[in-house]
Amino acid sequence: MKNAASQTCLCVIDDVFEKASLMKIRVLSSFLLSLTFIFSMFSSTCSAQTESPVLAGATATSAPASTSAIPEAAPSAMNKSGMIAADKISAGDTAWMMTSTALVLLMTIPGLALFYTGMVRKKNALGTMAHSLATTCIVTVLWVVLGYSLVFTAGSPFLGSMDRFMLHGVSFLKEAGQLSVHQLAPTIPESVFLMFQMTFAIITPALITGAFAERMKFSALLLFITLWSLLVYVPVAHWVWEPAGWLAARGVLDFAGGTVVHINAGVSGLVAALIVGPRLGFGKEPMPPHNLLLTAIGASLLWVGWFGFNAGSAGAADGRAGLAMLVTQVATAMSALAWMFVEWLRRGKPSVLGIVSGAVAGLVAITPASGFVDLTGALVIGAVAGVACYWGSTSLKSMGGYDDSLDVFGVHAIGGIVGALLTGVFALKSIGGVDGSLATQAFGVIVTVIYSGAVTAIILWLLKVSIGLRVNKEEEREGLDLELHGEHIL
Repeated sequence: MKNAASQTCLCVIDDVFEKASLMKIRVLSSFLLSLTFIFSMFSSTCSAQTESPVLAGATATSAPASTSAIPEAAPSAMNKSGMIAADKISAGDTAWMMTSTALVLLMTIPGLALFYTGMVRKKNALGTMAHSLATTCIVTVLWVVLGYSLVFTAGSPFLGSMDRFMLHGVSFLKEAGQLSVHQLAPTIPESVFLMFQMTFAIITPALITGAFAERMKFSALLLFITLWSLLVYVPVAHWVWEPAGWLAARGVLDFAGGTVVHINAGVSGLVAALIVGPRLGFGKEPMPPHNLLLTAIGASLLWVGWFGFNAGSAGAADGRAGLAMLVTQVATAMSALAWMFVEWLRRGKPSVLGIVSGAVAGLVAITPASGFVDLTGALVIGAVAGVACYWGSTSLKSMGGYDDSLDVFGVHAIGGIVGALLTGVFALKSIGGVDGSLATQAFGVIVTVIYSGAVTAIILWLLKVSIGLRVNKEEEREGLDLELHGEHIL
């Protein structure tokens, strides 16, 4: 009788849990459907308020070159429908931009994947690598379906239109004698431009995953990446990089993503670390990296790939791309040295982890400035970033008591803020065609911090109350590799 009663009780409990799970799924599904409807309605309204799509009548000189991810391009024979004669496409620019695209993708897979994987514990290595791989897949699909259109069409100052939904209007073949181009990169096919921009959209949410490494449910991660990409990355990228964006119109400078990518991801990472909560045993037991060799290899790939990130943002194989490459190398080296010497003085030994972390900090900080500053600016930005990011990843983190597992906030938010502000100090009109303004840059930083932090918190709260964010304690103790993915490293 007792066994029968127990079995009946267990069946009832299982039924309750099953119904609760179904209810959470239904709530989240309804939310996602509502979100899609709102995006469609808002974008249609924005499009209706605009007299013409982004490419209608646009020329390379009509865009405020200084504010875009591809800030400047040579004049072209682009017509009113955004098409150009196929023989007017620059083979050199196209080859460089395709190379840059591959370099930026290399930064996420395998660069960031290895960098993050080496810093977690062995039991979570594969799960951490899965974060970068899954993000690459999700954002690729989102970008070609909806993201590109909402970022790089005029629409309104706050969001693009649906003109390029499912890449409608993008011409890939030259049989008809013409190809579509974007006003920001009129010497290369639009397919190359949108692919280059896709790699930026991929790496940004992938960076955030380091903040909650070793404890988030994989299902929650997938939904978070989807919602964050649409609700945070897409609007901010449109504001700053599309000439019709409201921050671009105010003169906010971001050559290759200091604000759009790094401040955006870093602030969101801090919010995620706070809402998800610390790892079990955080502050009480050691959690050393399991393989710093992987981290060093990953950082090296990031360093090399970053030349596509920054120099590619010139949009052409020209002198500005060459200067962006030079200042990227100099600032990165300076930042790595600054971090290394500060750590050496404070802790008695210069660590490999410190050197590569300092290099990444320099890469982050020079990103918004790379198309606007000279050698002096690069040296100062690198030195300040190395010291500031070391402080952000050690002292500030200790004072705050938060578990930002892989220092996303300390490196990317702090480094991005340093770079964005110093761009306003060191930007030269002779290089970027515009003078820098510290006040304008500070305004862009504040807007991004507030918007990114607030919307990220809302997304995470919705996921927390619907499907939950964290694995249970037993799964966390055993490790995400085995518990979530059914595999592990021997």
